[in-house]
Amino acid sequence: MASEWMIYGAYGYTGELIAREAVVRGLTPILAGRDEARLIPLAAELGLDARAFPLSDAARLDEGLRDVAVVLHCAGPFSQTAAPMLAACLRTGTHYLDITGEIDVLERAYSLDEKAQQAGIVICPAVGFDVVPTDCVAATLAAALPGATHLRLGFDTRSALSPGTAKTTVEGAVGGTRVRRNGRLARIPMGSLTRTVDFGVGEKLAVAIPWGDVASAYRTTGIPDIEVYLPTSRSQIRGLRLTEIARPVLKLGAVQRVLQNRAGSRPGPSPETRAKRPMHVWGEVTAPGERRVARITTANGYDLTVSASLPVVVRLLSEGYAESGARTPSQLMGADYVTTLPGSSEMVLTES
Repeated sequence: MASEWMIYGAYGYTGELIAREAVVRGLTPILAGRDEARLIPLAAELGLDARAFPLSDAARLDEGLRDVAVVLHCAGPFSQTAAPMLAACLRTGTHYLDITGEIDVLERAYSLDEKAQQAGIVICPAVGFDVVPTDCVAATLAAALPGATHLRLGFDTRSALSPGTAKTTVEGAVGGTRVRRNGRLARIPMGSLTRTVDFGVGEKLAVAIPWGDVASAYRTTGIPDIEVYLPTSRSQIRGLRLTEIARPVLKLGAVQRVLQNRAGSRPGPSPETRAKRPMHVWGEVTAPGERRVARITTANGYDLTVSASLPVVVRLLSEGYAESGARTPSQLMGADYVTTLPGSSEMVLTES
């Protein structure tokens, strides 16, 4: 059985954070990506092996994974990169992890459950900030109120975006907001669904966003109606509604290229900035006449992605690990997983 593991997209903002922390923890990933000029200096600095290959060449991709037991895929936008990596993992018998939060990517990954079982691999997308904290909150709430019909999740963070996340946000804006209704994904106009939420630091106006939990939390809990919220302002809501009007223009390839190039030029948040901006996560489930609420504070989303993803790798590498199929983070690591991560508080569960 292969014993090596790989970070693909290791020279991206989050990929590099994970690579550096892996070395601190005594782990020795193979660093990989398509840009050899960016890859080799990082691998040399960290004393790690490197493999440069594109995702567009199936033969080279399979060769790159030839002795790899687990790949942690960090190269976005995952709407473009996840499908070829997933296909290669199924061909080569390599466990697949990623750090996406893209709804369609999650749905595709979960649709491969039977094929993953046949290949003897685990497919577990979103093993970082997207969506470990909210997925654990969802699992905790579902256990606290069996038979819940509505699940609402959200998080409050003022962290700046990395270049990759910014590009994904630009790409996702053209799809509008997505929620789950009666077990099915549904699109609603951006800025059209708002409410007041206490994320743990006082009540704030919040708006529904197209977040990965409408896929992952549904797979975790089976609750048919799911929404995800982010704090906002009335001016930002007006901006979202204008974006909705401009969607036909934003979909144009030339416009997307300009916007993504601008988004990708931003630097990611510094360690000092990340340390000052933790994340407050909230969730509620309701059933007729009943309600449960959960809250937890965690480290900044990027730091949490680093600390959450590496133990999942270690678990899949562990001797005798034999599970297979598509999993959510809480299904693979347990509903309390987020509480074990550095910077996390205890989860507080209340009734009302």
